[in-house]
Amino acid sequence: MSGRRSLVWLGLTPEPERELPATVAALRTAAGPTSTAPPKAARAERRRVERLVLHGTQRSWLRYLAEVTDLVTAVAGGTRPGDPRAALLAAEVVLDHHRMLIGLPGPGYGRTAADRTALESAVRTLRAASPDGDRG
Repeated sequence: MSGRRSLVWLGLTPEPERELPATVAALRTAAGPTSTAPPKAARAERRRVERLVLHGTQRSWLRYLAEVTDLVTAVAGGTRPGDPRAALLAAEVVLDHHRMLIGLPGPGYGRTAADRTALESAVRTLRAASPDGDRG
């Protein structure tokens, strides 16, 4: 690794790499609940996340999380099929991650401002539609 490559972004929460692969696989395949995501899709998503964490940059990681944001907001907005519970979980994980960026040097927090706004709206929508009601 180059001495110039910033790794500070790797010090954030491990929840995205733990929670997102199966959840995102379910959203990408519109498979319904996260537990029913096709195993092959979940493994592929896990490998993608591992590659990003081990070999990526903060910029590539944020691009991945922007893709997740797009999936979540499409499910919340009703323009894409998908399990609202999976979308809510993914939205909460990415939103927490993006909020923590404020403590890191660099432009990450500012770069994710629009995604934070979209995720906050999606979380409100998905919680209101949840059979469990508003959890926040």
